[in-house]
Amino acid sequence: MHFNQKKLTASVTAAMAMGVASHASAISFEAGDAKVDLYGYARLNAVYDIDESISRATGTQSGDFSRINTGADEDNEATGYFDADAVQSRIGVRTTLPTGVKVNIEGDFRGGSTGGTVRLRHAYGQYENWLLGQTWSNYNSFVGGTSVLEFDGVAGDPGLRFRKAQVRYTNGPLSLSVEDSTTRIEGATPKNGLPAFTARFEDKSDMVAFSTAAVVQQVGYDDGTDDDTAFGYAVFGSAKLTLTDTLSIQGSVNYSDGGNAYLWRSGTNYYGEDAYVVNGNIETISGMSGNIGASLKAAGGTFNLVAGMTEMDWDDAEADGISVSEKHERNTNAFFNYQWSPVKSVNLGVQYGYFKVKKVNGEDGDASRVLFAAQYNF
Repeated sequence: MHFNQKKLTASVTAAMAMGVASHASAISFEAGDAKVDLYGYARLNAVYDIDESISRATGTQSGDFSRINTGADEDNEATGYFDADAVQSRIGVRTTLPTGVKVNIEGDFRGGSTGGTVRLRHAYGQYENWLLGQTWSNYNSFVGGTSVLEFDGVAGDPGLRFRKAQVRYTNGPLSLSVEDSTTRIEGATPKNGLPAFTARFEDKSDMVAFSTAAVVQQVGYDDGTDDDTAFGYAVFGSAKLTLTDTLSIQGSVNYSDGGNAYLWRSGTNYYGEDAYVVNGNIETISGMSGNIGASLKAAGGTFNLVAGMTEMDWDDAEADGISVSEKHERNTNAFFNYQWSPVKSVNLGVQYGYFKVKKVNGEDGDASRVLFAAQYNF
């Protein structure tokens, strides 16, 4: 049984973002022949870092793996840090023209070195099966995600959690895209000679919703003296099992080789290196990740529990003499939260989060935090 992919993606995205305004809650009006929806929210994120300060410098109070101390440095860290901001607040405009053309422009205030300036999130036009502009990468899905208050999500979430400039074609559950690529090479500046190519299949049958996707990209460099290229790829599978009206289990698995830019929360914080250079040659790096979670509606709200992990294989690079001892081999995080809506268009939540890092040299470190969020949708 097929379903409306756009409807599922919109509803799951809203749940993941703790009540993002949907078409139903947007402010709608007519402007000439166009229908216009104005939507967004105001949001407060407040965090107490229990054992060390790991909040990301650009706001939204998300935990940053790169700020977790390891080894002896972890023992010298002071404790107890509080911070809060409202830079996740968001505003967007959707316009539908009589011809069927749809235009969406959306921004938030996470831009700048410390947040607070406008950042473009979505800017695209859509007509029938075609979408052109910047929006979520086609190599991405929210189907198997567990709702968390953490803006940067869970390690092992499927696909790329950034928005990319692209041309996308969608026909039922299948979507194909050509996108601006994302590459990182240890020891060289990447040269993007080709765009990334993606394919995704997303559907639902009875109690199960699922998504699977693949991406292929060129990984290369040219420093004027030496140059080389290779091809990297990544694949994921994601699913949600709705057991009852109140209980669901969901999760995802990911594998990449030369495509760690699509392995969410790998590397130092967001994504790891795709390859390294040895004797002038590109050698790809593999990685894997996954997470699993459960959601239970109870006590007038929803309880969510999820744990995720990403891991990169640095063994070949180390054997080739590349200095990788300080690289992150594994990133792990886990969240437990309760979310509720006291009145329509208002969502509140409180969450405990745990983060852990393991480096190639064997050093590890962890951090715990409590996050409160209040979101007012329109």
